[in-house]
Amino acid sequence: MFLATMTNMTLAIPEDLHREMRKHPEIKWAEVVRRAIAREVDHLKVYDRLLAGSKFTEKDAVELGRVINKAAARRLP
Repeated sequence: MFLATMTNMTLAIPEDLHREMRKHPEIKWAEVVRRAIAREVDHLKVYDRLLAGSKFTEKDAVELGRVINKAAARRLP
């Protein structure tokens, strides 16, 4: 039988959000957060695989962003 070890994490949330969460004590909020983090990590893994062979650099991305911004600015009145 395999037992996963767990690491504790402290999370700060706005008080108004916490008030809303307290209205639903039947929800296991730690599980909701665990699933959301796992989903985001899965997305990042896909991005990492897609970009693994890419030669596109951060400098390239910044330059492309400038080109797109200039083109968009020309199209707006």
